[in-house]
Amino acid sequence: MGWFNKLPGFVRSAPGWEHRVWRRLPAVGWWGTVLPLLIAAGLHLMAPDRPADAPLDPTLLHWDYLLFGVVVLHWTLVLTLAIACFIVRVMKGPAYVADAYPLPKRPGE
Repeated sequence: MGWFNKLPGFVRSAPGWEHRVWRRLPAVGWWGTVLPLLIAAGLHLMAPDRPADAPLDPTLLHWDYLLFGVVVLHWTLVLTLAIACFIVRVMKGPAYVADAYPLPKRPGE
C-alpha cells in the first residue's frame, strides 16, 4: 500500500493569482534587495570626502541603517507571500485519501 492514495475522480483547480505571484517572487526579491543597496552605494559616492581620522557621518550612517531595515522588511514580506502562495498551491493540488480507521465499539453496542 502506498503512502499517498489519490482520491479518484478529483478535479484539480486551475492556477490563479498565486501562480503568477509565485513565479514573480524571485525577481521581486532580487530587485527589492538590489535597489536599496544601489541607493546606499550612490549615497556613499555622493558624500563629501572626509579625513581618515574623522568620525563617521551620522546622516550617512542613519541612511545605511534605514536602507538595511528596508531590505530586511522586504525579505520578510517576500517570505510571507511565498508561504501564502505555497499553501494555496498545495491546497489546490490533488486530493489524497487517508487510510480507513475503524472506530472502536462503545460498550453496550
